[in-house]
Amino acid sequence: MDLLTIMGQRIKDLRNERKLKQSDMAKVLEVTPNHYQKIEYGKVNISAKDLYRLADCFDVSVDYLLGRTDHR
Repeated sequence: MDLLTIMGQRIKDLRNERKLKQSDMAKVLEVTPNHYQKIEYGKVNISAKDLYRLADCFDVSVDYLLGRTDHR
C-alpha cells in the first residue's frame, strides 16, 4: 500500500470512530467535501499544515497518520 492510501484509510477510520461526517472534516481543513473525500481515497497530497490539523483534531501523531508507526 502506498503512503497516500495508508494515510487516507487512517484518517477515514479516525473520522468514523468519532462519528464525524466527511463534510465536518472538510470544514476543519477549509476544503470542499469533494476534496476531503479525495484525501480519504488517497488521491491527493495534503499540506503539512493540514496534516498537523488532522493530527491535532484526532489527537494522534503525524507519524501515525503517515503510517510510520501504529502507536497513536
